[in-house]
Amino acid sequence: MAISHNLGFPRIGAQRELKTLLEAYWKGQTNLQNLDEGALALRRSNWIRQRDAGMDLIPVGDFSLYDHMLDMTATLGAIPERFAHKGEVDADCYFSMARGSKSAAAMEMTKWFDTNYHYLVPEFTSKTKFSISSMRLFREIEEAQELGIAPKPVLVGPLTYLYLGKEKEEGFERISLFEDLIPLYHEILGKLADMGIEWVQIDEPALALDLPEEWLERFIRAYSELESSGIRTLLATYFGSVEEHADLLKSLPVQGLHIDLCRGRNQLDSFLKDYPREKILSLGVVDGRNIWRADLEKEFSFLKPVHDRLQERLWVAPSCSLIHCPVDLEAEAGLDREIRSWLAFSAQKLKEVALLKKGLNEGGSAIRGALESSSLILAERRASHRVSNPVVEARLAKLTDSDHKRANPFEERQKAQRARFGLPLFPTTTIGSFPQTEAIRKSRAAFRKKEAGFLDYLEAMRAEIRLAVGKQEALGLDVLVHGEAERADMVEYFGEHLWGYAFTDNGWVQSYGSRCVKPPIIYGDISRPEAITVAWSKYAKSLTEKPVKGMLTGPITMLQWSFVRDDQPRSKTALQLALAIRDEVLDLEKAGIGMIQIDEPAIREGLPLKKPDWAEYLDWAVKAFRVASSGVRDDTQIHTHMCYAEFNDILPAIAELDADVITIETSRSDMELLDGFGKFDYPNEIGPGVYDIHSPRIPETREMARLLERACSVIDPEKLWVNPDCGLKTRGWAEVEAALGRMVEAAKLLRSKYAGA
Repeated sequence: MAISHNLGFPRIGAQRELKTLLEAYWKGQTNLQNLDEGALALRRSNWIRQRDAGMDLIPVGDFSLYDHMLDMTATLGAIPERFAHKGEVDADCYFSMARGSKSAAAMEMTKWFDTNYHYLVPEFTSKTKFSISSMRLFREIEEAQELGIAPKPVLVGPLTYLYLGKEKEEGFERISLFEDLIPLYHEILGKLADMGIEWVQIDEPALALDLPEEWLERFIRAYSELESSGIRTLLATYFGSVEEHADLLKSLPVQGLHIDLCRGRNQLDSFLKDYPREKILSLGVVDGRNIWRADLEKEFSFLKPVHDRLQERLWVAPSCSLIHCPVDLEAEAGLDREIRSWLAFSAQKLKEVALLKKGLNEGGSAIRGALESSSLILAERRASHRVSNPVVEARLAKLTDSDHKRANPFEERQKAQRARFGLPLFPTTTIGSFPQTEAIRKSRAAFRKKEAGFLDYLEAMRAEIRLAVGKQEALGLDVLVHGEAERADMVEYFGEHLWGYAFTDNGWVQSYGSRCVKPPIIYGDISRPEAITVAWSKYAKSLTEKPVKGMLTGPITMLQWSFVRDDQPRSKTALQLALAIRDEVLDLEKAGIGMIQIDEPAIREGLPLKKPDWAEYLDWAVKAFRVASSGVRDDTQIHTHMCYAEFNDILPAIAELDADVITIETSRSDMELLDGFGKFDYPNEIGPGVYDIHSPRIPETREMARLLERACSVIDPEKLWVNPDCGLKTRGWAEVEAALGRMVEAAKLLRSKYAGA
């Protein structure tokens, strides 16, 4: 009999209950007991939902109050010294690592492989010691067992945990920690065995990366040492093919392997060849990264011969954890009926897995009706008039090389821009958004529900723009923004004004901690029917003599942070988005907006996991950005923003974007990310973030000035801008004004030092 199981379920709750719990706790509106009780209710609901959907084994330990990598850090006791950890990691220590405190900066945060999920980066030094410092996992297993759930504990594997971390000591190599780390994993597995656990899932997605040979050697030794732990291990890989490691993985002393066939279908043959008779093979055939229905007829036909061969040794699963998908499509009563029929969220994906298992165990006739229904819906989607637009196709066909190149090189543009704007050394600005207050959210909601008319909404948003511009003027910022009060989300807002997009009411996914996003759905060809942001930017410009940046989201971020259609290459969809954004850029320029920021925080996360595939992606990603940005005059300054990712290995491509100014997140890494820009001799202007907006901690002026001094040591001061790490929508005005005031003072300190130097 084939087995069905799941690798992980969304933590946030169908109505973002976890977000509500966390933010109330952080604000002091509830206590730790209430937080724990609410989290327990969510876990129980998730387990019961998965059991009722037909999962034979249910993950435990996939739930987190902030991040599963942070949970692993807590479990392993690898707490950075600045958090003064002793004994078991408590809530104060845990959330300080995630968000910072008055005495300690938060841990660095970056993207989880090529997803829009962010993890807390483990920090390692020669002083790092491992010991079980959190009993969270063991308590949750007991909770599941009390419910009669068959738990499959989930651990981040030792290879992935170490490889995704960072050394925080000169000359130290984190790979040396394997010898100390593996005994603790052995201890954890032994505890699980004592609790009666039959299977544990150890996630090693790092195997989908290009791993150095020395890391693979340590990996083999590590799993050999874990063999005697007395528990059955399912080693899970996902996010890409691990075909090159097939023989190695088959030889490991683990009792099962999981492979992702949505991202690496062709790897199956390499695993089936001489597959060990005693091993389970779990196949991820339902896409855990997107929201389209599975082609059940195709997947069943694909799985049947594998089942005939492996029988009870075949497990069926989603490709990866479902934390990257919304919870339940049933909550989307307002979604267009036809488009809704094409979709499957997490709850529906589990039903697809269970249905495939039923067909394998009971025969195709047992699920014939479901297979035929699935095929009919997929055929209707392909034939739908909503999917294709001949006007968009014709415009793409007419693109030429001149459409993705600025008229003149940066040196000439820089002269024209400096003459136009007359900015001081170390010009100060922000990334775009300002606090999204309760009043703003109420105004938007009232307008959306038709409880307020357009004129009322217009005046409410203009009042927020006046407030934002006035505060920026008072703080002494050099380049202003309108504050983005009208935007609940940087991708959804633009998608709402483009053809080819659909939207959900409750399609939330976790980005990090309590931060949730609701990715729009690209179902057809993209076009822009009318201007989107021009009126807001023009109004802000009318309020000040200082430059005002127009704020747009770039084509690759629109692509990466949406659920993207799977019926054409992503590169083609990216170019459609680029043309729509290009139209907006040109309209802003015509309206007199001389600085236009096209944010691309997601460009790095779209990078394929294997380096041989990078060039193709970077070619079309860079082209899309340049199509969006290259139609303007020399004296129109194009900005872009990137955050929470490592950029040093793609600096040539970032330079190829040819943005006049790039702003990047650097404060959590203590300007470490800027070093690569200096070594590369990045040609254009750059604004390294001088404080972390994701933490409530407000750094002192001297701390920001120190970071700027560090930036000056690697970048020509003439090229440096001063700005926060990211947008300020999640912060309160009191924090924002205090932090920006200190930032402006830090810039003034640097000006006095470097003016005339």
